[in-house]
Amino acid sequence: MAERNPRELDTRAKAERPKQWMPPTALPDPNPEEGYSFRWIRVSTLGTNDPGNVSAKLREGWEPVKASEHPEIQLMGVGSGRFPDSIEIGGLLLCKTPKEFTEQRNSYYQRQADGQMASVDNNFMRENDPRMPLFKELRSEVSFGRGL
Repeated sequence: MAERNPRELDTRAKAERPKQWMPPTALPDPNPEEGYSFRWIRVSTLGTNDPGNVSAKLREGWEPVKASEHPEIQLMGVGSGRFPDSIEIGGLLLCKTPKEFTEQRNSYYQRQADGQMASVDNNFMRENDPRMPLFKELRSEVSFGRGL
């Protein structure tokens, strides 16, 4: 009888997918936090500061994310100047806000859009004339029996 090696000594190559090259993302996604939404806010364009945009977003409830809270992005770029302990890449600042704020903002803008569509529809239908309707309702009738 032939000598057998113990099973622990046998090695088998793992079946791995071959790694594929992918283009790098311009902005990394932070690890999700429960109850928060993230967004990249513009602080400058072509080296020119944009304080109006930053202050508007801060008034909306966005707050800069501290670099110490997300070490996975910390190597990418740490801001300097106005937001020293923040994550800033290419003139964009990583900010977060509670999800309730984003949901309230989305519903506000949805109501605005719905109101505008209702106004456009009402204005358009005001021009409707029964002699020459803007929309012709297509109806078909089915009758049984003898035709005339």
